[in-house]
Amino acid sequence: MISVVIIGSGNVAQHLISAFVKSETVDVIQVFSRNLDADIKNFEASKITNDFEQLKEADLYIISVTDTAVHAVSNQIPFEKKLVVHTSGSVAISELNEKNKRGVFYPLQTFSKNKSVDFSEIPICIEAENETDYQLLEKVGKSISEKIFNINSEQRKALHVAAVFSCNFVNHLYAIGNKICDENEIPFEILQPLIIETANKIKTLTPVEAQTGPAKRNDTQTINAHLNFLQETTQKEIYKILTKSIIDNGKKL
Repeated sequence: MISVVIIGSGNVAQHLISAFVKSETVDVIQVFSRNLDADIKNFEASKITNDFEQLKEADLYIISVTDTAVHAVSNQIPFEKKLVVHTSGSVAISELNEKNKRGVFYPLQTFSKNKSVDFSEIPICIEAENETDYQLLEKVGKSISEKIFNINSEQRKALHVAAVFSCNFVNHLYAIGNKICDENEIPFEILQPLIIETANKIKTLTPVEAQTGPAKRNDTQTINAHLNFLQETTQKEIYKILTKSIIDNGKKL
């Protein structure tokens, strides 16, 4: 078994713990949490510590904290020449303290509290400074996921930006659509089959091929009607920017 210590008790950390508990390859021997009362499902409270000096020796230390805390946390690990990784999409491997061997174990997914996920379908992006460490991370990754990718820090930065566009911004557009529905006494669930079909189409088509709508058709009459309907300035600006982007993208093809 590969012994692992997880540092952090937030959404990503908790989902990782839940996945590793089911693994026959990985043994999470300890979790560091600033809050000893953290509710970590399927994990013994006696194995939780809030003292870095009490960290146990392990094969792998996974830092799963906010991006801004990664560097400081790595400095507090009381060991040298151990394999230490973080789970961030936007933090470079070089942010980890070089007293230890460094790597990245980045599960590319949106995690929410109390919302279970199928980890076997989640891509895990791995980076390490040498082949031996990479192989260990790959083994850990394959114990919970079928999708392992070798992604360096520059690639991961690009991937994280792409994920913000593809996930966070899209979800915000759902929120705008939901608000428009609420204001007009329309149940948002009417849009859900459309949302699901749009997401499913990009499994077989490129996003450009899947694009539909008035901007794709350059239907100025419908576009102007929508802009006249919208009352909020921010919604109008978002509509204009996205419409222009779709039209401009079509001109480049």
